Amino acid sequence: MSSATARSSNAGRKKRAPLAITLISVGVLVVLFFIFANFYSDFLWFQQLGYTQVLTTQWVATIVMFLIGFVAMAVPVWGALQLAYRLRPVYAKLNSQLDRYQELVEPLRRLGMWGIPVLLGLFAGFSAATSWETVLMWLNATPTGQSDPQFGLDVSFYLFQLPFFREILAFASAVVLLSLICTAAVTFLYGSIQLVGRELRISKAARIQIAVLAGVYLLIQAISVWVDQYLTLTETGSLITGASFTDVNATIPTRAILAGIAAFVAILFFVTAFIGRWRLPVIGTALLLVSALLIGSAYPWVVQRFQVEPNERALEQPYIERNIDMTRDAFGVSDVKEVSYDATTDAEPGALRSDAETTASIRIIDPDLISATVTQLERFKTYYQFSPELDVDRYTIDGEVQDAVVAVREMNQEGVKDDLSWVNSSLVYTHGYGLVAAYGNQRSSDGEPVFMQSGIPSTGVLGEFEPRVYFGENSPTYSIVGGPKGGSDVELDYPSGESGETYTTFSGDAGPKLDNIFNKLVYALKFQSEQIFLSDNVNPQSQILYDRSPRERVQKVAPYLTLDSDAYPSVVDGRIVWIIDGYTTSNSFPYSKTTSLSSAISNEDGNQSFLLDDINYMRNSVKATVDAYDGSVTLYSWDDKDPILQTWQKIFPSTVKPMSEMGGDLLSHVRYPEDLFKVQRDVLQRYHVTDPNKWYSDSDLWKTPADPQAQEGSSALQPPYYLSMQMPGEDHPAYSLYTTFIPGGGGASSVLAGYLSANSNAGNTKGEVSDDYGKLTLLRLPKDTTVPGPGQVQNSFNSDTAVSNLINILKQGQTEVLNGNLLTLPVGGGLLYVQPVYVQSTGETSYPLLQKVLVAFGDKIAFEDTLDEALDKLFGGDSGAQAGDQAVADGENDTETPPDDSGDSGDTGGDSGSTTPDVPSSDLADVLADAQKAMEDKKAAMEAGDWTAYGEADTRLNEAIQKALELING
Repeated sequence: MSSATARSSNAGRKKRAPLAITLISVGVLVVLFFIFANFYSDFLWFQQLGYTQVLTTQWVATIVMFLIGFVAMAVPVWGALQLAYRLRPVYAKLNSQLDRYQELVEPLRRLGMWGIPVLLGLFAGFSAATSWETVLMWLNATPTGQSDPQFGLDVSFYLFQLPFFREILAFASAVVLLSLICTAAVTFLYGSIQLVGRELRISKAARIQIAVLAGVYLLIQAISVWVDQYLTLTETGSLITGASFTDVNATIPTRAILAGIAAFVAILFFVTAFIGRWRLPVIGTALLLVSALLIGSAYPWVVQRFQVEPNERALEQPYIERNIDMTRDAFGVSDVKEVSYDATTDAEPGALRSDAETTASIRIIDPDLISATVTQLERFKTYYQFSPELDVDRYTIDGEVQDAVVAVREMNQEGVKDDLSWVNSSLVYTHGYGLVAAYGNQRSSDGEPVFMQSGIPSTGVLGEFEPRVYFGENSPTYSIVGGPKGGSDVELDYPSGESGETYTTFSGDAGPKLDNIFNKLVYALKFQSEQIFLSDNVNPQSQILYDRSPRERVQKVAPYLTLDSDAYPSVVDGRIVWIIDGYTTSNSFPYSKTTSLSSAISNEDGNQSFLLDDINYMRNSVKATVDAYDGSVTLYSWDDKDPILQTWQKIFPSTVKPMSEMGGDLLSHVRYPEDLFKVQRDVLQRYHVTDPNKWYSDSDLWKTPADPQAQEGSSALQPPYYLSMQMPGEDHPAYSLYTTFIPGGGGASSVLAGYLSANSNAGNTKGEVSDDYGKLTLLRLPKDTTVPGPGQVQNSFNSDTAVSNLINILKQGQTEVLNGNLLTLPVGGGLLYVQPVYVQSTGETSYPLLQKVLVAFGDKIAFEDTLDEALDKLFGGDSGAQAGDQAVADGENDTETPPDDSGDSGDTGGDSGSTTPDVPSSDLADVLADAQKAMEDKKAAMEAGDWTAYGEADTRLNEAIQKALELING
């Protein structure tokens, strides 16, 4: 009976075995197909964009590097294991412990002999595959024509060759070391190495193998130590980045000596392989370790401690000078134009007469505040949205350049009221519609922006352009568009007043085709949606759009670029295009300061930095555009002298177009990139000092001021701002990016120390960049004159009696007061500060309205309804120029003006210079006093839990606020 049961069990197992094998095979095939589908969809994506070469080059390079890494690790380790086993002593007498080990290992020996090399080879292959960029850059290295100041080598050696040599040496060291470990383990296990009493016996075969491997390892270390001489030029020390006095006179020579000693000891190991005496290599190894301690570490320490530190300023001067020159060159600030700006603080009448063009262009619309306003006025439907932070651009209107705050109306599928079906999410709600642009220097009488382009369909002064936005920063994950000619339109285009909604069909070439069953299956698997495969709405003319973010698309076709944080939209040649700045970076530029990119571009002081993004070289080498309608990506070579870009152009030829092909319309919207400017700002905080002695003493450190609008306890820094302005010494205004500096170091001074601007006007002639574009101008403020910095000016605004009282009261009532960006302009022989003040009610659908403008010059401030009125009040009744919002003051805008939620500044007493409001000061003071008393009563009632008294005090507070508003608005 038991025999029959056994036969039945065996038969069952035999029947189940083919089924298990089949299921496993099917599972493996399914996994492989998923992997294939992912790769194939990537291929279709790149093919449609015309950048197939970028993908295939990466694939080929990755595969080749994986195979090289696998073979380079697996073969030596396999060879070491095989030799150690085959050359083992056949009749070796082993102790009982080794016998037991052999019994355990022997059944797995064959698996281990092959499995260990394969496993190590896989790890090495994957590691090598990630280094494809380093290898290709080494193979295609482009000379820079610039030599380092220490060894006289071309800088390309540090950018391209040194990183490659380091990775090769590290990989070779790992291969030889693992081979040596495997050899030692096998020879010991099988008796080639025996410890008999106090005597260590090694067979001849094991001796030769171990000695040769040890010699090769030491020879690699000798080369590594020799190469480490050059690393001193990119290492960051306690004082500078680059070789200091101690490095040049102690570290570099001792590394050369240690390399020689290591090579000599390696030769001793090779000799031992043949003569069989271990004494010499053992002594040599001990000598190498002692030398590493004495001359490698102790000697440089002695030089630094007893020679350099007592005379550091004099001895380090030439090396500090190298660091200053190379740092300024690496970050593109070596040609900054420095101007001593003897800023006046006296607001004299007519002071702005010579700055009339700048004054007329001052931007009073804050792009960070009016997103809610634009959304309420221009969204129209809940399935549209605008970015929470708008962008600043400029357009030529009637022959004059106008700064504009711009935003794209993008699709927001979450705003669809009903549950979003697959048809709606993938086929109907596919794209946004239109670009909205507001004049940066104008406002309506009720505080709303004045639009130069708005509405659905889009109307305005920007001319005719394709308004549909299929590719944007907030596009759906994927959409399926396109259809046969004459077919019904299914894509929602825009809401229409007459028919309710207008539909359209995409007619461009924007994504891979779904014209066959296989492609449908691939994308159904990719997006985990069977409807893509089954739906009748997916036809042979359908295209699938995905990876639609402009930055994401550029990053995929140009993986070697570091992209700017902000992609901004512009209307160019009848299309909405996204413009993105691309940077080439390195952390291997000799003698250049190393900085954290993430920290430098952050608007937070002391932001956490990561070693992976440490850089000491940066160039804005590429300008990229992404068409908002068809997603086409175009790369333009902006800095064709950049050696890193030249190298990548050899790797990916024909992917970057020459700048000469850039159209004039596109050039007119190109701007100086903000992230590069932030990095340069970070560098210039210390490297604006070019004298080595002053640099060493840290007597003139600068820092970026804190953001005046930041909440208490925040570490936010004031961001740079785009403005059209005329810098001192220039003949005409230019679209520029600027930032300010205040004294750094341990003091708490907030006076203005410096003012940096970058010319962002690239011109409008095809293929020709304006000579002024990118010009950096640094205004140095006099140290004997106190020019208020942004923090001081904001404090003056907040502490002015009439201004602060009214604003504080408004914050407690039914409205909220929002301070806009505090702009700083070098006009009138001094520094003019301008800050728009917005008022927003507390309702759910409320949005900020520009109601007042604060201005300051020196120690005087003014607080008026318009910038034009504020400037006249500030400069003795006549500023000498007109601001762009003069039309509001002249009553040309007949929109009804809502009650103002802010007040004019009153006399603060003393010599504050504040202007006097145009309302009876005694009446306003009485009302403010009533409001203040109501606030105190309200607070006391809340603390006491007397809600009747609380309600009564709240009523009195609101009544006082209304009376104050009536007084201020006449």
